[in-house]
Amino acid sequence: MMKSVRSFPVSGSTDPIKDPCMIFLKTVLRLVLIPAFLLTPAALLADTNCEEGAGTLNPAQPQGMTTQEIIQKFAAREEVFRQARNNYVYTQDITVQELDGATVTGEFRLVQDITYDDKGARQENVTYAPQNSLRQLILSREDYEDFRSKMAFIMTTSDLPQYNLLYVGQQRQDEIDAYVFDIAPKTIVKGQRYFQGRIWVDNRDFQIVKSCGKTVPEAIANTKKKKNIQENLSPKFVTYREQIDGQYWFPTYIRADDTLHFRNQDVHMREIIKLTNYKRFGSKTKIIFKGEAKEDPTDNSKDNSKVNPKPPDKKP
Repeated sequence: MMKSVRSFPVSGSTDPIKDPCMIFLKTVLRLVLIPAFLLTPAALLADTNCEEGAGTLNPAQPQGMTTQEIIQKFAAREEVFRQARNNYVYTQDITVQELDGATVTGEFRLVQDITYDDKGARQENVTYAPQNSLRQLILSREDYEDFRSKMAFIMTTSDLPQYNLLYVGQQRQDEIDAYVFDIAPKTIVKGQRYFQGRIWVDNRDFQIVKSCGKTVPEAIANTKKKKNIQENLSPKFVTYREQIDGQYWFPTYIRADDTLHFRNQDVHMREIIKLTNYKRFGSKTKIIFKGEAKEDPTDNSKDNSKVNPKPPDKKP
């Protein structure tokens, strides 16, 4: 049997700090299986498709610069991106679903307007939060952290020493020519989580336009050591970015469609995060989903000619 705290129903609170379930959860949790009597039949296998919209991978080395120079250049641009995004407000729409085949059997939904106070502190204003009907999965404090930042993976110059990067080639992502790298953490520090997977870097702007992978490490049940099992599994996800205001590649669409293989049960889940309505403080420019923009006609400083990678058409 798992600890009794795991059998508490998920409360209606959207703040993990105030939610009584979240207070008792162990840190570094991802999606947690709850007691077997609440489980539905095994779900069909699913998979997040990292290659959707991508052309043939060309393993040729880049021309005109080394792979290390590319890494240093895009990491420096990512630092600019990190700083710039803190000057934008936007809407975050989160959906987490449990599935039995194609049927949705449980759902968590949260829509927030992300703003900042006069001291620059992030503010999350909930605009829509229906009753949570998830029965097999519990969202932890770390899940909310992932919604805020982890799934919109950023790799700046200061992050580089933590990762190994392997250049794998060049690939066209929709209308964008990109350098492709596989990345993984060099070491795992206790209490820290990392991104492991693949990134696509625009060969003109030197910013990440797409990433696909998962958060590591995971905690897999070891029945020989413990009877009270806490399994911490992460879905594989893909993140698409779009060019905002003609210069910054901001995340706009994140999708996970995966089966989590717990010790007692497989759980098919889907996760969709839409980040829309990017608007700079004091700007009249407002960017909406899929890059469709309404511009201030007096503002001629922006070049929005860049084609954005297309997220998958199939959405819940």
